[in-house]
Formats: sequence, C-alpha cells, structure tokens
Amino acid sequence: MTFQAPVRDIMFNIEHLSAWQEVSDLPAYQGIDQADVQAALEGFGRFCDEVIAPLAAEGDETGSHFDGQRVVMPAAHVEAFRQYQEMGWQTLAHPGEFGGMGLPRAAGAAATEMLNAADLSFGLCPLLTDGAIEALLLNGSDSQKDQYLEQLISGNWSGTMNLTEPQAGSDLGRVRSKAEPQADGTYAVSGTKIFITYGEHDLTENIIHLVLARTPDAPAGPKGLSLFIVPRYLLDADGNPGQRNAVNCVSIEHKLGVRASPTAVLEYDGATGFMVGEENRGLEYMFVMMRAARFAVGLQGVAVAERAYQHAVAYARERVQSRPVDGSSKDAATIIQHPDVRRMLMKMRALTEGGRALAMATAGFLDIAHHGTDAREATAMAEFLVPLVKGFCTERAVETASLGVQVHGGMGFIEETGVAQFYRDARILPIYEGTTAIQANDLLGRQVMRDGGETARRFAGMIADTAAELRKGSAAAQGIADGLDAARLAFEDSLAWMLETARQNPNAAFAGSVPFLMLTGNLAAGWQLGRSALAAEAKLQQGEDAGFMTQKIATALFFAQHILAECSTEKTRIVSGSASVLDAGFDI
Repeated sequence: MTFQAPVRDIMFNIEHLSAWQEVSDLPAYQGIDQADVQAALEGFGRFCDEVIAPLAAEGDETGSHFDGQRVVMPAAHVEAFRQYQEMGWQTLAHPGEFGGMGLPRAAGAAATEMLNAADLSFGLCPLLTDGAIEALLLNGSDSQKDQYLEQLISGNWSGTMNLTEPQAGSDLGRVRSKAEPQADGTYAVSGTKIFITYGEHDLTENIIHLVLARTPDAPAGPKGLSLFIVPRYLLDADGNPGQRNAVNCVSIEHKLGVRASPTAVLEYDGATGFMVGEENRGLEYMFVMMRAARFAVGLQGVAVAERAYQHAVAYARERVQSRPVDGSSKDAATIIQHPDVRRMLMKMRALTEGGRALAMATAGFLDIAHHGTDAREATAMAEFLVPLVKGFCTERAVETASLGVQVHGGMGFIEETGVAQFYRDARILPIYEGTTAIQANDLLGRQVMRDGGETARRFAGMIADTAAELRKGSAAAQGIADGLDAARLAFEDSLAWMLETARQNPNAAFAGSVPFLMLTGNLAAGWQLGRSALAAEAKLQQGEDAGFMTQKIATALFFAQHILAECSTEKTRIVSGSASVLDAGFDI
C-alpha cells in the first residue's frame, strides 16, 4: 500500500499550533512565509512518497550487512540517499550561513516526520546528522564550524553520537574511553562504543563521530567527560576526506526492527580527535545533541503511527467480513463499518494527530527559546515538553502500531501485509536516546522539581485558558473542554502529591514517574488538539474546507472522551500505587 505524506495536516499544525506569528517575526526567520514552507514540504513529501517509502519493505527484508571490513547498505538505499543529498533535503531547517534553507524548526520537524514515516531505517541517518549539526552550531569553535558544518548540512557527510559503552549503558558516568593529549593539540581517542546508529555505512563520503571520552586527569563520574570530533577520514589541507582514522567497525547488531539501519560496535584505537569546547564539559555539550535527538525520536513515533494508521484505514476500507451489527445489510460489509474497528482506527488517528500537534507546539517553543530575546519562559516550557514528545509519542507509537496489527486481524501477523514491520520498528523508539523511565526522571527531577513546579503550574494554567475558550463554542467544543478540565485536575492533584512526596520519600515519587509522564503527555496532546478544534471551528465559520475542519474537531473530541479519560487512572497509579511497586518482594 502506498504512503502519502500528511502535508495538509502538518501545515494546519504549523499555522495554528507552532506559534507561527511569533516565530516568523524572529530575525532568524524574517522573509520566510507559510507559502515557502508549504512549497518545500510538498516537494519533500512527494520525494518521500515516491522514492523513500518503497525502500521500507526491501530494507527490512535484506537489511544492512557487515562483510568484516565495511558495512554495505541495500543498493536502493544508496541511490535514494544520493538523490536526497543532491536535492538538498538535509538543508531544510539549518542556517543559511552554512548552506541551509533556514526554515523554522516546525518545518524541520515536519520533514523529519515525513521521512521517517516513509522509512524509519533511512530516516535515522539524517536524524543523527541533524543532532551533530546542532551540537556543533552551539558548541563548536569557529574553525570546527567552518570545517564540518557545510558538509554535514549539505548531506555530503553524516554525523553520529557516541555515548554508550558495554559496561555503561545509559549510566554515562561509567564511560571509560580515553583521550590522550598529543603535542599537536589533538587527542588520541581509545575505547569501545556500542549501539552507534549509522556508525559505519557507505552512503556518505565521511562520517563525523561526536565521542564522549575522558582526559588523563579528568574527575570521576559524568563531570569528567569531554566531547571530541573524531572523523572517519581525517581532513587534508583542502578540507577533503583523506587518511583513514583509527576507528573501525567490528560488528553490527541483528535487530528486531529498523534492519536497514546499521547499529555498529566501534573500536577507537588511538584515533585522532579534536576537543569540542572546554575540557570536562562534554556531557553538557552532548545534552544539546541528545535533546535534539530525543525530540526527533518523538517525531519518529508520530511517523510510525501515521504510517500504521494509513495502512490500517486503507485495509479496513477494502476488507469485507461479517454483516453489520445493526442489520442494515444481509451481506458482509467492509470492516470499517463495524463499530469496534472504527474505535481502533479513531484511536490510531487521535494518538497520531495528538502527537503531531504536541511536537509542532514544542517546535515553536524551541525556536523562541533559541532565537528570542526574552526567552526564559519559552526555554522552560520547551525543556518541560521535550521529554513528553519523546516519552509519550514513542510509547503511543507502539500502541498505535499494535492496533494496526489488530485491525488487520490474522493477516496482521503475517509479514507480507507490512504491518508487522511497523510494530517491530516502533518497539525501539521508547528505548533509544533514553528510555521512557529516563524521560520520566528528567520530567520529574529536572523540569518539575527544579523550579518547584512553577513551569508545570504555568502549563496547567495555559490549558485552563484553552478550555475556557472551548466552552464558548459548539457542543463538541464544550465536550473537549470537559475532558481537558477533568484531566487537568488529575494533573494538578498528581503534581501536588509529587512535589510533596519527592522531598520526603523520593522512591515513592519516582515509582510513579512514568505514569506521571503519560498523564502529562496525554494532557499536553489533548490540549493541543483542543487548540486545533478552536482553530477548526473558526475556519468552519469562515466556510473553509468543511470536511477537513469537521474531522479535526471530531478527532479532538474522541481524544478528550477516550484518551484524556485515562488521566484519572494514571493519577490513581501515582498517588495510591507506590507502595505496591516498592513492596513487591523482589528483595526477598
């Protein structure tokens, strides 16, 4: 079945949810209008539909291969990446100073979603490159920017993030890789890094690894880590790839999903590295790349959910099985006429569009935080929302992909239909770039407790304002307001309990951290869909695109009645469930 990039819904979100007016007034984006963004995304959407989407099934079947010396990508991926690079798609949301198109972050988010919906394996390489670009833009020296950024932004080179080691996992304080200073100002980097996405491949001329390692006198723990640029090929006097650096792939993983994306084990044997920024501030710098990657992984969740939904609804319109329960026909009907199939499809659509709406709103806050003059509140809100985009959207992607299998029935369990791949691919998303528990610990520990709940209460106040506006609208809008208000009260009660309990009994509070993230993510996505409904009602009154606008309102109402209703259950898990977690008897 074909894939069609959801450009219409994306542009609606950019116009109404991404703080477009404020973002487009920023000096960084003056002169860019929505017509520019729409033209770029429509062109990129066609490229994803026609060139990238057909790669997914082939890449899943053949995968990437390590021949003992190098990683060999599927031939179709190599050709598609050549076209991707030549057409300049990597440049969309990067600054013009280094060859980018300079579009706002919401446009970049849209491109990330469309590319990864077309083929998650393919999309991972540009995703990591985007993160490397952001890290160097904010923390690289002028000479490092001049050497690397134009080539990364053009897509000629790709980037990676090298954190994890066999003994460390997500506990980066245990990283052991060493960086010995050399007389010429470089460093000799040695150690083993695992789970390095696109750590070795044959798509680009060079691979720029960003590597965490310790200098000889560094303090123990995370405060002793420094960040290094370690190119696969060292640059010659003209800035072109030259001598091979002492970093080698020793194997790639055999995985449940995203099989065309090579996940490498890399061995650094005195490889030449160049320090980024100041010594012992590597983890601080890497968090820039990690935050970008976490936001992008949340977009991957939206992407897989969109692909699974399109597949499921197309199948449900064609598959004939069983007579309608209302007796309206004596003949078997297409399954989309059966109430529970409609429920599943609506849940898939609501979770997908809710995740997209949340991500687009977050992109607006990120742009204002980065480019605005008085950005304290935008920065706090962006940092509050990013773990929700990552944690909520990826967990819901797994659920949505699973529902897609269920819509297909027994055929969903058969690889030939393609829906099993979405389920397998989605399963990595709540794990990498920080598990859901890590996102929940970030939300509770850094974003909520750090400012005593100030940002969280401001978040709740903004939702209350949206609900009040909805109460002035149609019966559907008032139903959405009912769901938002009930969910907001569950959030406020949970927040108060968390703030009080965390001081006295941190284990009890953090036992509910993932339910708190899911409650907050549900509420945040429902809030943005409520804002969508307000915009859609206004458009309806103006006589614009009645079918699309009616569907937007219906989706928001479904979310309010079926998904926001889960917030009260999450509250019970948070405020009443910690004892049953902590007293479960595993220490016996």
